[in-house]
Amino acid sequence: MFPFDTLAHVVRARLAKARRRFRSDAGYTTETIVVTAVLAVLALTVVGIIVAKVTAKANGIDLGG
Repeated sequence: MFPFDTLAHVVRARLAKARRRFRSDAGYTTETIVVTAVLAVLALTVVGIIVAKVTAKANGIDLGG
């Protein structure tokens, strides 16, 4: 069997590795949310511009009435 000191050292090392991994992923989630929000705003802006241009063009059609 492992001596208690060796077992405690292994457990501490694994916990430290898990903490480092958890901390390094924390910023990635925030970055992903910000990028997704920016892309959504840009997409809505493009759709708004297209709708405005199509509506203007449709209103400019003379139906002879």
